[in-house]
Amino acid sequence: MTMKEHSCPTDPQSLDPAVALFHSLSDATRLAIVHRLAHGEARVADLVSGLGLAQSTVSAHVACLRDCGLVVGRPQGRQVFYSLTRPELMDLLASAETLLAATGNAVALCPNYGTTSAGSRTATRA
Repeated sequence: MTMKEHSCPTDPQSLDPAVALFHSLSDATRLAIVHRLAHGEARVADLVSGLGLAQSTVSAHVACLRDCGLVVGRPQGRQVFYSLTRPELMDLLASAETLLAATGNAVALCPNYGTTSAGSRTATRA
């Protein structure tokens, strides 16, 4: 591809959909749910047992993913089976893993978004 095909938009608002997509995936629980659903349908109860989180927490994160159009529910009797709406989501995550491997996971050391806890960052500023 040419540089022109990868040109950056000049209007920051045109990036809003991408910002919303990445924000929807920025939570570890939502990302874990997406990874689990990549292997097939699951009920909230299945996600709760697999993730070891409270039902209310999992339900809230599934609702967020559903509201963002990343997962869909299929009612069956009194149960709802959730699945990914688009397989391209897994392509995006695979590309992210490739990028992380290529950069040596440098983003994990980022002072703004890295895995260092907020408490330890605050302590170093004091």
